[in-house]
Amino acid sequence: MGNLNNALQQLRAERKQAQAHVEKLDQAISAIESLNGLGTFGKANHPTRMISAASRRKMAQAQRARWARARKESQPVVAAAKPTASAPTRRTMSASARRKIAAAQRARWAKVKQQKKAA
Repeated sequence: MGNLNNALQQLRAERKQAQAHVEKLDQAISAIESLNGLGTFGKANHPTRMISAASRRKMAQAQRARWARARKESQPVVAAAKPTASAPTRRTMSASARRKIAAAQRARWAKVKQQKKAA
């Protein structure tokens, strides 16, 4: 029985030393990360927050209400901006103007071909 208690005490002492060593390593890691600008990642110290399904539903509903209010408030501004906005209107060319441009382009190409034949 004495040997078991003695062994148990030794194991506990070794565990304390190992824990102290791990804490020192964590401190060294966080010091190096802060020098690199990475910051410390406190995952071990701060577990992620658990949110119930009911709370998530309430949060989602509140966010939907905020978005609806924002859309409702922004509609008059958009409606008022449409007439005053000077978006360029797309202008179409008349058929006669297209014919004139095409004829001029044909004349240019004819001139180029004529110069090639002469050369």
